[in-house]
Amino acid sequence: MSETVARGSVAMTLKARRPAYSVMQECLRVQAEAPALTRRQRLFGHTPLSADAQSWYQGALGEIEVARVLAELGPEWTVLHSVPVGSGESDIDHVVIGPTGVFTVNTKHHAGKKVWVGGGLVTVGGHRTDHSRNSLHEAARASRLMSRAADFEVVVTPVIVLVGEASLSVGKKAPTVPVVVVARLRKWLMNGPRVHSPEALAYLAMVAEERGTWHTEALVLTDTLRHEHRFERLRRDIDDAARRRRRWRVGTALGVLGTSGGVAIAVVATVTSTVVSTFG
Repeated sequence: MSETVARGSVAMTLKARRPAYSVMQECLRVQAEAPALTRRQRLFGHTPLSADAQSWYQGALGEIEVARVLAELGPEWTVLHSVPVGSGESDIDHVVIGPTGVFTVNTKHHAGKKVWVGGGLVTVGGHRTDHSRNSLHEAARASRLMSRAADFEVVVTPVIVLVGEASLSVGKKAPTVPVVVVARLRKWLMNGPRVHSPEALAYLAMVAEERGTWHTEALVLTDTLRHEHRFERLRRDIDDAARRRRRWRVGTALGVLGTSGGVAIAVVATVTSTVVSTFG
């Protein structure tokens, strides 16, 4: 028995794979190297998230939000998340199979950024990105792997999905890869012409759900929920810290504005008492 199997791995389909699994895993790995917050830092709402883990954390939130929208598709649709590809740790954020086609979804969480797209170029905050090139490569790879497993050509369409962007502008040239904001994703997927019969959909879903279609290692680790629970705990800690910072800001602002009358002072005292009581 191999070491992987001995540690509790079982043969499972990718339907069991949770959204953002890979980025959650990397976020937690990087975050584990961060020093623990002091009591004073926790008191004043210092974020527990390290700077190095920030991009992984935002990426995970983006994939989770896209997965929430994809879950609203009807029963004819199959959605797979964090699909492992090749022999390493590369993955596809989401693979979507439905009446209108097979899609690879590349999630990009660009919170508060202006996004522009034209032809093969996607800029974020005025800076060029490789979003289009990477998405095309991802779809071509998915098409090759699925075609080999299905024993016929499977056309795969890439799509870039934006989460949290400040705005999306489109240039004169049509985008090489469709770029869709998450709120419009469901409608975009469903509005295309039907290209697959129910029988074809069932077969493609069966092929796609097999990890061996995508990855050289045909076993799936059973620690998905463990990582998910750890990530949710980190998310709660980050949200709690943000709430404490807001309380301190409100209390301080009221203290500055209301020095005559004592009401604001009482508010500051209440905020302080609430936060302090949280830490005993």
